[in-house]
Amino acid sequence: MEELNLILARNLKAIREEKKLSLERVAELTGVSKTMIGQIERGGSSPTITTVWKIANGLKISFSSLIHEKQPDTEVVQKNRVNMLSIDNGRYRVFPYFPFEDERRFEMYSVEIDPEGNLDSESHNPGTEEFITVFDGELTIRIKQQEHTIKSGDSIRFKADVPHSYHNLGEQKIRLSMVIYYPE
Repeated sequence: MEELNLILARNLKAIREEKKLSLERVAELTGVSKTMIGQIERGGSSPTITTVWKIANGLKISFSSLIHEKQPDTEVVQKNRVNMLSIDNGRYRVFPYFPFEDERRFEMYSVEIDPEGNLDSESHNPGTEEFITVFDGELTIRIKQQEHTIKSGDSIRFKADVPHSYHNLGEQKIRLSMVIYYPE
């Protein structure tokens, strides 16, 4: 709970300063006392959900903008720190560099497929799309019984709400980038 109070404290202060509002003005807009606003900003108070809602409504911001950790403007993701997922006896490796988040309706992966490696994928949710760019090797994708060959330097976009599969029929390891977009 203490960590949540510190996140709330940082976010409230940052939002108040961004909007160039005094403690008095925030109190007027939200109906929460100036003293309480100050205590929250210092991390010295554990406000009720009702109080946090009053602040969010008074400032005309989302509730979650007050309680979620802010993402940095820049993030470097090192491959050796990504939790690799391995399929097909290790011949199909997925590196989830940027997993799905509610604020961001997509996820990004790096994928490596050794010769003879493959993955059969079930249908994703309706409207889901995949965007793939191959950097090395030659990828064979089957979508609804139709086969597509994507060579190094080429890309493909497809509706992923149907069964589809990825295959390395060649002799060289495939390296590719995959973005999966999820509509609302």
